[in-house]
Amino acid sequence: MENLFWWQYALIGAIFIWSGFVRSGLGFGGAVLALPFLLLVKNDPLLFLPIISIHLLVFSSWIAWQGAKTTKQQAQLAAERGEAPQEAQGNIAWGYLKKALGIMIVPKLIGVFGLLTLPGNIVTGVIFVIVAVFAVSYILNKPFYTNNKFLDTVFLMLGGYVSGTSLIGAPLIVSVFATKVPRHQLRDTLFVLWFILVMIKMVSFLIAGIDLQLIHQLWLLPCALIGHVFGQKLHNRIQKAETPVFFQFVGWALLIVCGFGLYSTFML
Repeated sequence: MENLFWWQYALIGAIFIWSGFVRSGLGFGGAVLALPFLLLVKNDPLLFLPIISIHLLVFSSWIAWQGAKTTKQQAQLAAERGEAPQEAQGNIAWGYLKKALGIMIVPKLIGVFGLLTLPGNIVTGVIFVIVAVFAVSYILNKPFYTNNKFLDTVFLMLGGYVSGTSLIGAPLIVSVFATKVPRHQLRDTLFVLWFILVMIKMVSFLIAGIDLQLIHQLWLLPCALIGHVFGQKLHNRIQKAETPVFFQFVGWALLIVCGFGLYSTFML
């Protein structure tokens, strides 16, 4: 990243603010809604994936810790009032998390291998196609959800593989977790899952000698933090009401970006 123009640095900073906002607000999507924009600035997945991975490690552990702290406080208040809180089970669904990891781990490792061996334009193309499919589902306000055991397994395996190649497997994974994990546990359970999956990828980066771009964390982490603060406000609103218009807006923006990205990757 040392040879970029000033406007490219400005765009990258703005995109990471957006990434932090989405990650904190929705509990997922920080990578899937930022990576296509980053690839338009510089078409090199291995340049940005280590940065995104480190952000995920930092903010996922922070948010999960905050969730545990809040749940404990709510449980104490409920106990003082003599009530049985819904959050008594904790803020993380450990049982289903372990089950899902058992399904995802092998495809995840295969995906990591694919990222390090496939040509850059192939990985970029796969990223844009997958994001475009989910963008259409957002526009139609019909996100992928399944309550079928076979499809659950297929989605988790595909999500693990895509997470290994590009860190954008969240929509596939969330489509399963949303039907299996109670709503008050969903966000923090997903963040623990992201932490584990990203740790696997970080180990592969270190083994392969990939540049982690650590010097650029000095200014990109604060950018993500700005987005995180505003995203937390969005999360508080989402907890009270659904926001389909927001997803439709994001879907149209993503679809346009992916169309241009595919054209620039394979036609130019």
